Amino acid sequence: MYGWIWRHLPGNAGVRAAISLVLVLAIVFVLFQYVFPWAEPLLPFNDVTVDTGGAATR
Repeated sequence: MYGWIWRHLPGNAGVRAAISLVLVLAIVFVLFQYVFPWAEPLLPFNDVTVDTGGAATR
């Protein structure tokens, strides 16, 4: 897959590397701005199962 993307980018290796970096940064931006905030309420990070009351048992 990465080879296919690399072959379809225009320019020489330096230009391709710069375009690849911009594409990766754009994907990371979209993930942090839109995808992760949308998915956060669906994830069970706040489902705590530790009982804070009572003494510890062995």
